[in-house]
Amino acid sequence: MINSERRKRVMQRSIKLGHCVCDPKKPCPCPLFKEQNICLCAGERLESPTGNVELTRLIEKAGCASKIDQAFLKETLNDLPTPDDPNVLVGVPAGDDAGIYNMGNGQCLVQTVDVFTPTVDDPYIFGQIAAANSVSDVYAMGGKPLTALSVIGFPVRKIPDKALSDILRGGIDKMKEAGVSVIGGHSINDAEIKAGFAVTGIIDQENVVTNAEAQVGDVLILTKPLGTGIISFASQIGRASQASIDAAVNSMTTLNKAAAELMVEFEAHAATDVTGFSLMGHLSEMALRSGVDVELVWDTIPWLDGVLDYAAQSILPGAIERNKESCGQAVVCGTYVTETMVDICYDPQTSGGLLIAIEPGKADDILVKLRDCGLPEAARIGHVKAKGDGKVYVTTNNTKKFSEHVSPQEKNIPEVSKVKTGATSDQCCCPEDQTSSTDAGDRSQAEIIEANYMKFLASSGKPAGLDAFTKQAMNIALSVATRCEPCLKTHIQKARQKGFTEQEIDEAAWMGIAFSGSPAMMLYKNTKAKIAEE
Repeated sequence: MINSERRKRVMQRSIKLGHCVCDPKKPCPCPLFKEQNICLCAGERLESPTGNVELTRLIEKAGCASKIDQAFLKETLNDLPTPDDPNVLVGVPAGDDAGIYNMGNGQCLVQTVDVFTPTVDDPYIFGQIAAANSVSDVYAMGGKPLTALSVIGFPVRKIPDKALSDILRGGIDKMKEAGVSVIGGHSINDAEIKAGFAVTGIIDQENVVTNAEAQVGDVLILTKPLGTGIISFASQIGRASQASIDAAVNSMTTLNKAAAELMVEFEAHAATDVTGFSLMGHLSEMALRSGVDVELVWDTIPWLDGVLDYAAQSILPGAIERNKESCGQAVVCGTYVTETMVDICYDPQTSGGLLIAIEPGKADDILVKLRDCGLPEAARIGHVKAKGDGKVYVTTNNTKKFSEHVSPQEKNIPEVSKVKTGATSDQCCCPEDQTSSTDAGDRSQAEIIEANYMKFLASSGKPAGLDAFTKQAMNIALSVATRCEPCLKTHIQKARQKGFTEQEIDEAAWMGIAFSGSPAMMLYKNTKAKIAEE
């Protein structure tokens, strides 16, 4: 219901100022008012979209890959003042998982906050993961979480309202499983979805576990497999199998509660949870804070289903490079450890497992109990080597096979790097908006047939066994062979965007000419001339 007087009053103010009072970057009347006769400044609301939503298609970086990198964060926090309070046992300078405050009665408060973007498409599951990830920092210190406040950013009326309630419901349900009461929260209207929780817990002072007490000879145990960042990225570009996605979801929604309880029971010397800074980032930080060097045996690291296959196909998120930049100087690779083998150890994890340093005599017993309590892939992955300055030595015993596939094109990449694509099709006649599904009841049979054909084209254009570079070269050759001038023009432009040299474009075109003869040659030359004139 439009309140005309209210609308008039607000719009008069906006017009007088020369800016929309809701969004100063826009004029008044704004495009939304002109197109849909809705004035948000006057309290009018858009109708909520309906239907399913794929959350990972709405964000740039998935999960903990969206966090600020470790090196930049350390640099930024370096000069900030720290509390002059003897009751602060673990604070910002410690670089640990959570803060610890001594309450003076033998017990301490454990406090943390964690917020990130979706790693999965389903809102309810994302809420569960956000909760499991947030409460993990308390578990990593050996604490018992008690209460939580939700923190959420949501693009109001840009996606269905139900997605917001599903995210919160998922988080509340997972917190209930952890024995945590969600007692409030904070929300903002944000263009990119984010969710998480601020969590408060308690811990006996004598049971506090930090990341700074690893001792020489300690065994390093990882309680969950790695690879959530790689799988999330593979999913974003349409290359992840359902088995991989399911394995990642199962891992990310599994609480570290049992692992934390066993860690305290077995008197672990040090621990941290493995999240956005990666195994390498968190392990090197533990080693640095403890004043030791550690050795990691690559073959013993557990990986989620499909991760090694994706890595062999170069399906690696950019956050790996950011983590590598932050802590790579601490990593020393042994003989036969390849670059890709170590690169995947920089994969940012979302709701990852605990990394525990424990005396050797207790390692086998805690592993048995970890596996019995629902963590079947918990594994011994290395040991504390000696006193040192935080070096991580990576070795291999060659028991795990890992083949790195390199395409012929990648062996000779030109100065402009080739951009791998996968989330969208490179078919010239299949723009993204034509591949989206609509209500079949509103379409004719011909429109349904066309839509299905467009979906087929989109599917055939995505890289799989053949990489994106090879398929783009094929697009040029086939456009020439079939003498489709609009197709050829589009694919030449796309090839240049991907970093093709003119020589590579010519070679692809001449493959088509070889199969189609002089008319194809004339088409190619005329099309290139037209492109040059534009």
